[in-house]
Amino acid sequence: MDGNLLIFLPVLLSAVSPSSAGVLEPYDVLYDNAVEAFYSADYESVVRYMEGALSSHRQVRATRVRCRLRCQDQHPLDESFSDLRFFDSVLRRAACMNKCIEEKVGTQSLHKVSEDVVQDFNRRIPYNYLQQAYQKLQRPDKAAEAAHTYFQANPEHVEMGRDLEQYKNLQGVEETHFVDREARPHQRSFTAAVQLYDKGDYDGATALFEEALVEYYKADVDCRALCQGPQKFEGQDHLRYRYSLHEVVSDHFTQVLHCEHECVRDLATRPGRLSPMENYLPLHYDYLQFAYFKGRLSTHESNAHTNTDVCAHEGPRPQRKAAWYLRRHKQELKLLLIGSKIMGAEFTEGVSYWVCSHQVLSTFSVPSGTDGWMEYVPISHKKNVTVTSPQSLKEGGPLLYEGVQLVQNSAALNGTQRVLLDQVISEEECAELRQLAHTVTMAGDGYKGRMSPHTPNERFEGASVLKTLQHGFEGRVPMRSARLFYETSERARRIIESYFVLNSTLHFSYTHLVCRTAIKGQQDHRNDLSHPIHADNCLLDPDANECWKEPPAYTNRDYSALLYLNGDFEGGEFIFTEMDAKTVTASVKPKCGRMVGFSSGGENPHGVKAVTSGQRCAVALWFTLNPLYRELERLQADEVVQALDTQHVFGQGLNINPKDEL
Repeated sequence: MDGNLLIFLPVLLSAVSPSSAGVLEPYDVLYDNAVEAFYSADYESVVRYMEGALSSHRQVRATRVRCRLRCQDQHPLDESFSDLRFFDSVLRRAACMNKCIEEKVGTQSLHKVSEDVVQDFNRRIPYNYLQQAYQKLQRPDKAAEAAHTYFQANPEHVEMGRDLEQYKNLQGVEETHFVDREARPHQRSFTAAVQLYDKGDYDGATALFEEALVEYYKADVDCRALCQGPQKFEGQDHLRYRYSLHEVVSDHFTQVLHCEHECVRDLATRPGRLSPMENYLPLHYDYLQFAYFKGRLSTHESNAHTNTDVCAHEGPRPQRKAAWYLRRHKQELKLLLIGSKIMGAEFTEGVSYWVCSHQVLSTFSVPSGTDGWMEYVPISHKKNVTVTSPQSLKEGGPLLYEGVQLVQNSAALNGTQRVLLDQVISEEECAELRQLAHTVTMAGDGYKGRMSPHTPNERFEGASVLKTLQHGFEGRVPMRSARLFYETSERARRIIESYFVLNSTLHFSYTHLVCRTAIKGQQDHRNDLSHPIHADNCLLDPDANECWKEPPAYTNRDYSALLYLNGDFEGGEFIFTEMDAKTVTASVKPKCGRMVGFSSGGENPHGVKAVTSGQRCAVALWFTLNPLYRELERLQADEVVQALDTQHVFGQGLNINPKDEL
C-alpha cells in the first residue's frame, strides 16, 4: 500500500465512522408525528411533537454551524501547498465535524430529511398547525404568537390574516403576544432601527443600526458555514461521473462558493419573499450616517445653546465646529467612509455632506441628489416602491367632460397622487349599469371562481367588458348597456390620464364591473374588512414599512380608479391608510357617479370597510403605462366595438372567447 495513504488512512476511517451518541430525535419524525396527531384531533400531542420538531430543527442547524466553524479553525486549508497536505486537511476537517456533530445530535444520517420537509419548515408550515392546536386548547396567547409567526412568511394568507384580527380582540391576548418566533436578529434590529429613525429617535436608531450590522455579519458567517456540507451538483449525473478526483473536488468547492455567494441574497430576503431588499447592507451605512449626523451632532449643537443652522454661516465658525466633530467622532466617520465605499454608485466623489465647508471632510461623499444640508430621504424609501421624482408628480389637469367636479385633491386626501371626483356619470347611467351588473355578473368572476375571495361575510360578483359585449351581441342584455360599460371605462381612463398630467398613454390593465353583497345572518360582531388593506402593484409589508414589487402582485400597474354606481348600502367606505395598514388617512363614502383615482404603488395603501347591509356596486379599473401589459380582453373588446361601429359585424360574425386569460 502507498505509504503516503497510510499517513491519513486513520483519519479517513474516523471521518466516516459513525458515533453511537444519539441524543436528539430527528425533526422530520417529530413533524410527521405532529401532523398525524393533528388529524387525530390529539392537540396536546400536536403541540408536544411540533414544538419538539422546531426545537430539534434549530439545534441541528446551530450544531452544524458551531462544529463546522470550529473544525475550519482547527484544520485550515490556507497552508496546504501540496496534494497530500490539502487532502489531509480536508479529511481531518471532515472527521472533526462528524465527531463534533454526532456528539451533540447523534448519527448524522438520522437527520437527513426530505426536500418537502425542508420546504415546509422554510415556509413555516409547522406554525400553521400550532396555531390551530393552541386555539383548540384554549390558549389564545400562544395561538396568536404562532399565527403571527406564520403570517410573516405568508402575508397573502387571507384566512390567517382574519384569524390575527380576531386574536387582537380576544381577552387575554396582548400586543406583546404578536411576536415572530423565527425573526432573524439582523432583520429585526434593522426594521426596529428604521422605525426609530422615522420617528426622529436618532440615538436609538444608531444603536439598533449598529446592532443590526453586528448581527448581519454573524448571520453571514453562519450562512457560509452551512455551505460547507454536501452540495447538489445541478445538471450533472454523478452516478455516471467519470472525471478525475481533482475535477470532482473542484466541482464541490465551486458549489460551495456559489452557496456562499447566495448568502448575500438570503440575508437580504425577508421571510416568504422572492426578492432581496435592494442595497440591504449599504442601507445600514446610509441610514447610519444620517442618524449620526442628526442625532449626536444636533445634540452637541443644542448643548452649545444655539438653534442656528451652522450652514447658514460663512467663515471659520462652521469649519471649527466640523473639525471639533471630526475629533470627537473619528470612529463613526471611519465607519461612514467604509459605508460610502460599499454604497458605490449612490455616492458622488469629492463632496462633503457632514459640514458645509468643503475644506474639512473632502474625502467623504454625499448621496446623489442632495445639496448642502437639505433634508435627505435614505434610499430605502425608493427601493421597492415605484417612486417618481417630485418634479414629475403632477396633478390638476383638465377633467375633460362637462359636469365632472373635483371634490378633493391629494392634499385634501392626505397623500400623493390621489383624487376624488363627482358626477363622472349620471344617475340614469348608474341605474343602467347596476341593472347590467345584476344580469351579467357571476359569483367569483375575476377571482378564480371564489365567491368570497376577501371575506366569508360577503358575496363577490363581477364581469369583464368583453363578457358584457358578448352578452349584448347574443341579445341577453341590451347592447346599449354593454356599450355604456365600455364607454364609461374609457371616460374614466381619459379623466385619470388628463388629471394626473401623464406624459404617455394610459392603457387598461384590467376592467371589472363588480358588486359586493352582505350575506344575511353573518354580519353580527364583524370586525373584518370587505377588502383587506393592500397596494395594487406591490405586496404590502406593514411590519417592515415596505411594499415589495414582486409576484404575485401586478407589478406593472401604475394607476387605479373606482367608479361607484350606488350608495344605498351600509358600510363599504373606501379608505386610504399609512404603510402600517392601520392608520386611516382618508375615507370615501361611495355614491353614484363618484370616482376615486390614485397611483397604484405602496404610497397608496387602501382597502374597503365591511359592507354590512345591502349591495355595493362599482366599476373597478387598473391602468398601466407599459403597452406590453395592456389587457388582452380590452383589446378584443376594442375590436368588437370597432366592428359594431363600422357595421361589419353583421356580415362576419364575432369570434369572442369569454375564457381568454389576461
